[in-house]
Amino acid sequence: MGGCEARGGDRGFVTAESAVVLPVLVAFAMTLVCGLLLVGAQIKCVDAARAAARAAARQEPAGAVAELAREAAPHGARVTVSRDAGQVRVTVVVRPSMPVGRPFELREEAVASVEGVVE
Repeated sequence: MGGCEARGGDRGFVTAESAVVLPVLVAFAMTLVCGLLLVGAQIKCVDAARAAARAAARQEPAGAVAELAREAAPHGARVTVSRDAGQVRVTVVVRPSMPVGRPFELREEAVASVEGVVE
């Protein structure tokens, strides 16, 4: 009978361990998902800024450049295009929507030299 009592006591211990470990596993999984979403948004911002900077360097209109960046960037991104001293600078800023944590912004810039006009 002594063996039966020991097994019955272990069941409660296993349940208690599960109750502690399960929330930790869920928190870990949520952290991984949030991290992957952030990395994806950052990559989209980089790609959008680079594509728009290349387009602006080819002397495309500023409206078309901004639209190109908005299409490649995550939803809700703000795009700024500036030209000065033979260079164009494109800035893409987005506030990713995360299920937890404090709000913050992702920001990427790309700079390109203006290409010469061929006549």
